[in-house]
Amino acid sequence: MTTAGAPVKVMGILNVTPDSFSDGGQFNQLDQALRRAEQLVADGAAYLDIGGESTRPGAPAVSTEEELDRVIPVIERLRQELAIPLSIDTSKAEVMRAAVAAGVTMINDVRALREEGALAAVAASEVEVCLMHMQGEPRTMQQSPVYEDVVGDVKAFLLERVNACTGAGIDRDRIYLDPGFGFGKTIRHNYELLQRLQALHELQLPLLVGISRKSMLGQVTGRDVSERLPAGLAAATIAAMKGAHIIRVHDVRETVDAMKIVAATLAGEFN
Repeated sequence: MTTAGAPVKVMGILNVTPDSFSDGGQFNQLDQALRRAEQLVADGAAYLDIGGESTRPGAPAVSTEEELDRVIPVIERLRQELAIPLSIDTSKAEVMRAAVAAGVTMINDVRALREEGALAAVAASEVEVCLMHMQGEPRTMQQSPVYEDVVGDVKAFLLERVNACTGAGIDRDRIYLDPGFGFGKTIRHNYELLQRLQALHELQLPLLVGISRKSMLGQVTGRDVSERLPAGLAAATIAAMKGAHIIRVHDVRETVDAMKIVAATLAGEFN
């Protein structure tokens, strides 16, 4: 669980892609990416998560070479300019190795190190890793997701991946878990996961949660992706109250403020 009085950390999203669902094409030039990163840091981000391939439903695959061309110059520039931990959002072992060499301190993998060479790439490093649950593949994951018990199934999958990591030599204290909101899940699955999020604490590893601007918010509010900030803050607050350790978002400043309120509430006291 989150320590009472300690604000949940906020991870700022920096997509250097032309086609991400919310901000594709906005920050895929080096100077644009740097300006955006500087703003996210000024807004209070504790991490920056850099992505070079969209994982939205139906997004086309990106080659290793193209992904490297998108993310490595940005990582190298940010490492020179900013003193903030950097994360790489990738599933490709070659991109992981290059990103670690360029200075990232976390691998954020929607496929939970299931791609060829990914386990070995992380095991050979000293970086943290976030293992995310996803049913299916990004291109087809929303077509017909089915679970016997979404929370139990997610927990069993994450436990299997944790065991694969520790078996490959990755220490548990390097591992974060992400239930994968919106990745192969219906609206009912997503809200049941959010309602029962604390069940994942049985795995005794910190949770990273990403709900920012996702369709599960739009399906309830009827709002377009650009109008989902209030709903996203509500979801982030619920996740934090249920023990999430890191909240991954587009809107850092507003989420940092929300996390301060959560921390004050959990602390139950004021100076």
